[in-house]
Amino acid sequence: MGRILALLYGFGSYAFFFMTFLYAMGFVEGLVVPKTIDSGPVVSVREAVIVNLLLLAVFALQHSVMARPAFKRWWTQFVPKSVERSTYVLLSTAALALLCWQWRPMPTVLWSTTDPYLAEVLIGLSLLGFVIALTSTYLINHFELFGLQQVVHNLTGREAPQPVFRTPLFYKVVRHPLYLGFLIAFWVTPSMTVGHLLFAAATTGYIVIGALLEERDLVDLFGDDYRRYREKVSMLIPWRKSA
Repeated sequence: MGRILALLYGFGSYAFFFMTFLYAMGFVEGLVVPKTIDSGPVVSVREAVIVNLLLLAVFALQHSVMARPAFKRWWTQFVPKSVERSTYVLLSTAALALLCWQWRPMPTVLWSTTDPYLAEVLIGLSLLGFVIALTSTYLINHFELFGLQQVVHNLTGREAPQPVFRTPLFYKVVRHPLYLGFLIAFWVTPSMTVGHLLFAAATTGYIVIGALLEERDLVDLFGDDYRRYREKVSMLIPWRKSA
């Protein structure tokens, strides 16, 4: 019964993530969803900046702290290893949902295009960024990344396989294509408002810091294989020589 409950918990957390991820796409693009990055009641600039930065900080701290191996070792003293990743996904998704729900718009336009065809192209490129990010997870192990593999193995009594270092498709030209996809999605827009710029700039800073922290963990995990890879392939800018 415990294994079945863990399985339901894992799939429930994943469903929550997937629905929230789709909503977040509409939130950033200003499409379909009822509340977007530039819609909603307008408050003072001071309040908007403080609230939005706090929301971004909650999202960034939750992601960074809970993803670190040291925290996982401590955390799994209280949470079964089989649902540790699903719990991470659940809390990460809750932080994202909170951000979309409580975001304060800052709708002053900094630059925009009046050409409808160019606007469609820019929206298409931004959506492509989300596609690149999501595809990148499937290229490595989407179901392990979001906790489904762990709860299925727990149900069947199988041991999780050891991680294998691979560099499929996007990973041959950039070490973190998932982060690159998000950068494209957040920065490419037909209309850049103050609020959108704040969101894009803050998430870019977090992405750079997060990538550097992840690099350290990957070196610890894969050793010389990752060091050699890091020497040949750029971190975020495709085809740029690695530093």
